[in-house]
Amino acid sequence: MSTQIDKEACREAYNEVRDDNTDTSWAAFKYEGPRIVPAGQGTDYEDFKRMCTDDARLFGFIRITTGDAMSKRAKFTLITWIGENISGLQRAKISTDKTLVKDIVQNFAKEFMISDLRELDEDYIRTELKKAGGANYDAQAE
Repeated sequence: MSTQIDKEACREAYNEVRDDNTDTSWAAFKYEGPRIVPAGQGTDYEDFKRMCTDDARLFGFIRITTGDAMSKRAKFTLITWIGENISGLQRAKISTDKTLVKDIVQNFAKEFMISDLRELDEDYIRTELKKAGGANYDAQAE
């Protein structure tokens, strides 16, 4: 059976993260049987990280504020989380199912595929996003 996505609900969660008028900084999308549905959203990145367990496979759309003394800006990332206990078949399927998510989550600076909790460190993600684009005036001070 092919995977379906709840486009309307997922798009609503995505748009809330992108909206500068909300504090929402992340939205997660999980598998519910053969469907991808919103799994939650929030303002604390640690809450998203807690969803990334060994038996979970999910997608996260994250807003991280980057910048320097001269300018601050929101950067977005798409994280695909594959827990250690996910079967080989499910691991393979998540790569093709990601295209369904990308039909909705279209604007992001960098994409990550992660299965090690250490790689979910917020500072690591922030550093990688900072490298992904824009002027970095802090580099002049180093």
